[in-house]
Amino acid sequence: MKLMETGVLYNPQSGKVSGKNVSKSSRQLKHMEGYYEDTEAFRSMDPETPVYEVLMHAQEEGNEGGLLFGTSYLFPGKVGNEYFMTKGHFHEIKNRAEYYWGIQGEGALVLMDEKGEAKVEKVTQGSLHYIPGHIAHRLVNTSDSMLVVGACWPSDAGHDYGTIEENGFSVRVKEEDGKPVVK
Repeated sequence: MKLMETGVLYNPQSGKVSGKNVSKSSRQLKHMEGYYEDTEAFRSMDPETPVYEVLMHAQEEGNEGGLLFGTSYLFPGKVGNEYFMTKGHFHEIKNRAEYYWGIQGEGALVLMDEKGEAKVEKVTQGSLHYIPGHIAHRLVNTSDSMLVVGACWPSDAGHDYGTIEENGFSVRVKEEDGKPVVK
């Protein structure tokens, strides 16, 4: 029997995923309306400003028992004094968990339960973060360089962005005196 190639490559230094069944999604500032507290600062910025990108390898998307694998690239920047962030989401199937791990840069992982209780974990190169089911999660880039974070989650989990779009997170990560603070 001959060894087969997977058709997918992963670079652990950059987080880059390439090859078969890999897709890329991008979010610019124009996709983040209503997520930042300072609406005046938001409206004064170029709507085409990149905020984050996600590379995803989908082997069995939507199948129970399958896994998805990806990397998020969160650009440095702020709207007013609030750091660039991902939209954040619960999973559509609420009990699905996920893993994140820091590849490059520094940031924060905001976790919030369905009652609005939140906690924030520091994300750095090599940090590992378990996100239980029933927990909304969002990445925030608190540095001047790209934040790169890997992820692995159940392929049937889905993404519930609507709940966060409607209700938001109960905490925000902002810069005060040159340092990130949770408000």
